[in-house]
Amino acid sequence: MSFYQGYRNLWGPGHQNVDNNGITIWLDRNSGSGFKSVKPFRSGYFGASIKLQPGYTAGVITAFYLSNNEAHPGFHDEVDIEFLGTTFGKPYTLQTNVYVRGSGDGRIIGREMKFHLWFDPTQDFHHYAILWSPKEIIFFVDDVPIRRYPRKSATTFPLRPMWVYGSIWDASSWATEDGKYKADYRYQPFVGKFTNFKASGCTAYSPAWCRPVSASPYRSGGLTGQQNRAMQWVQSNYMVYDYCGDYKRDHSLTPECWR
Repeated sequence: MSFYQGYRNLWGPGHQNVDNNGITIWLDRNSGSGFKSVKPFRSGYFGASIKLQPGYTAGVITAFYLSNNEAHPGFHDEVDIEFLGTTFGKPYTLQTNVYVRGSGDGRIIGREMKFHLWFDPTQDFHHYAILWSPKEIIFFVDDVPIRRYPRKSATTFPLRPMWVYGSIWDASSWATEDGKYKADYRYQPFVGKFTNFKASGCTAYSPAWCRPVSASPYRSGGLTGQQNRAMQWVQSNYMVYDYCGDYKRDHSLTPECWR
């Protein structure tokens, strides 16, 4: 879909430019920018082709995500694809995350999986997507599944309708090596380009018989053998952090890690 078929400006209108089917958003010392889908969804496939800024981008986050934080402030759900900016000569980190019923508010309980990419995301557009069904969440990069987050219980899985968002903003306190490197506005503007938007599935207003989309040819959901092997390849070679394997975390708060 084109940008205006599915989305509207949310904040920073002076820091975004819509052209043809896409949108360019940027961050400088005055403001960042963000957009939001017109409709909320209760399941679906949500994607965009994104091109990131090269060079020094420490402290800057470019994000494409699902959330209902405006409908449920202080008690919201969220599914994130976030590109964590970097310093000269180091790769971007793609962070995936899932927050459930307020675990991203106040005392934060994150479910982060972080990856480096097998290509340079600043050189060209690549397609990043989230598939969210009542059974699972699957994150994709160029149609390759990189993470599957299954529904193991209602308390660890987002089930309320969410909107689709994109943004670029200053997260210097934590984005790059846990906040060691901050945004440096000598290198502004920091630009994120989005195009080739996809959003299909069941809106919050769809009838009860609306079927969730599947990640594979199996109508029941799940991944094919080929998709599973591709995901294992990514996780073996490019995953740099998995919250379930972090011994410093209190895993009583993340029961899905207990296999």
